[in-house]
Amino acid sequence: MKLNKFILLLFIANLSFGQYQTTAKLKKVTENGFHEIILSPEIRSCSKRDLSDIRLFDSKENEIPYFIQTDNTVSSNRFEEYTIVSKTVYPKKSTSIIIAVPPTKTNNRLSLFIANSDVEKKYSISGSDDQKEWFGISDAQLLSYLNSASETSVVKTISYPLSTYHFVKIDFDDRKTLPINILKVGNYSTQFPKSPVHEIVPEKSSPTEIPSEKTTQIHVLFDSPQVINQITFEISKPTYYNRKAILYKKVKRKIKRKTQLFNEDIISFDLNSNTNNIFTIPELFEKEFFIKIENHDNQPLSISKIKYDQKSIAIVANLNANETYLLKTGNKNLTGPEYDLSNFKNKIATVLPQTLIYDIQSKIPKKNSIKNKSFWQQSWFMWLCILFGGITILFFTASLVKDLKRKN
Repeated sequence: MKLNKFILLLFIANLSFGQYQTTAKLKKVTENGFHEIILSPEIRSCSKRDLSDIRLFDSKENEIPYFIQTDNTVSSNRFEEYTIVSKTVYPKKSTSIIIAVPPTKTNNRLSLFIANSDVEKKYSISGSDDQKEWFGISDAQLLSYLNSASETSVVKTISYPLSTYHFVKIDFDDRKTLPINILKVGNYSTQFPKSPVHEIVPEKSSPTEIPSEKTTQIHVLFDSPQVINQITFEISKPTYYNRKAILYKKVKRKIKRKTQLFNEDIISFDLNSNTNNIFTIPELFEKEFFIKIENHDNQPLSISKIKYDQKSIAIVANLNANETYLLKTGNKNLTGPEYDLSNFKNKIATVLPQTLIYDIQSKIPKKNSIKNKSFWQQSWFMWLCILFGGITILFFTASLVKDLKRKN
């Protein structure tokens, strides 16, 4: 009986370490299909750094497959049409097209929309600022494959040396073939939407001046470990400055059986009055770190604000309208799930409807700083518990041996 009680005690202890510590509800979606589920900073703080302990369940406790969407930034091409100032045809000789380039643009390429044609065209390019005096830019170029099987026109992009001319002239050679029909001219620009970020507000982010070292030290403390990807400094004074800053954390190391604290540098960067002082850093997952600014013989910087940002991240899952879903995380014994869905990421649209997480319930207690630790959080109390557990095991073992001897 005593042995059975001991085994039951071990089972209960093991079960308590294998449970989800945090749950959250998903806002119901209005249509069936794939959705992005935005992971809040609080969920990420309660999860493992690689998010491998996140699981999604429906109302019947069925596990729902998902994959992590680390970057939903989608580039897009925007066409800016330029004005065709003139188009002059010299029969059986050439066609000249003059294009006005916006004054704010430096240019080294143009995109031409050309009506389908089964010819090849030689052309040359010249530039001018007044349409009176022209200067050569490129010569003896060739346009080919000017037809499309599915459209009535094709787009051809021609390149040439970088220039700042306000007008560009393209001369097509028509001596062997009839002129081609240029429908419009302009340029494509690739645009990348700004990746959304979450601002993480620390419990403490206070600067301390250390005159003896000619440095400013900023102690950053969060209520729990947080993922930080970007730091922004807003500096009001002085007008001109250039200071080196070092982000570091304190780590414990054992030297000759003694535990000592050391500074471990993570990244360094330059605060400069000529830049916006926004720094993308290697991903941090820390509760506490420090920033040291080297002032040398200058007055300390007047820092109005420091922002700590986390890049938005989501999981993608196939959700049903009006179904209830529960997200669970915080089970440190779990490894990343293996779903078939992860093999078909490229088959799923990159722009998806989004849903959010709410009603986050966590069993993980908020830890206070070292100075405010309760007695049960102290290392001596942990060792006392270990000693008590060892004595308990020895007691049960001795009782079991006695019982066996009596039976024999």
